[in-house]
Amino acid sequence: MTDDKDVLRDVWFGRIPTCFTLYQDEITEREAEPYYLLLPRISYLTLVTDKVKKHFQKVMRQEEVSEIWFEYEGTPLKWHYPIGLLFDLHASNTALPWSITVHFKNFPEKDLLHCHSKDVIEAHFMACIKEADALKHKSQVINEMQKKDHKQLWMGLQNDKFEQFWAINRKLMEYPPEDNGFRYIPFRIYQATTERPFIQKLFRPIASGGQLHTLGDLLKDVCPSAITPE
Repeated sequence: MTDDKDVLRDVWFGRIPTCFTLYQDEITEREAEPYYLLLPRISYLTLVTDKVKKHFQKVMRQEEVSEIWFEYEGTPLKWHYPIGLLFDLHASNTALPWSITVHFKNFPEKDLLHCHSKDVIEAHFMACIKEADALKHKSQVINEMQKKDHKQLWMGLQNDKFEQFWAINRKLMEYPPEDNGFRYIPFRIYQATTERPFIQKLFRPIASGGQLHTLGDLLKDVCPSAITPE
């Protein structure tokens, strides 16, 4: 994977054309024009929507402004889910641009976590990285890194810098050939239609007989309903 740089670059630079509109019941000084952005699939909404916030705050009465949040067709969008995941879960069958509604009031406490700063997003992101490395390398790679490496990984994501991010992330994706791969494959299968938001369990990359597992093997094991008999 670390050698297939063209594929990694294409994934990194995946974008979703998006139209942000202010919720119709928000009180404004004048008409709020829509705002358009190309959203990076691998980032988080609260990392890339500062321009959206500034655009709409210009027409808001300041006493009416509180914590910003987003929704799509009545569904609040979780800031701790990557943007590409949110789109695939809720809007993959919609015509582009993706239409997201912006709110500054009535924060949905039961549906969303608060995110008061980018430090919160960084902590969530690093927790996910550490969990994945615990499964792959018994946390050896992440623990051997210096604090500046962790910061470079995060800043690469935050600032949309492919080379900066992959200079560090490459270490997390490598393994000694004698180890025959990672201990376990870190994965989550997200679901849009059930009360269980995602499926996650231990899954080894190699079967007991020595053959390599495939994505199909994983799906048959953890989500057999996704595989058709033929």
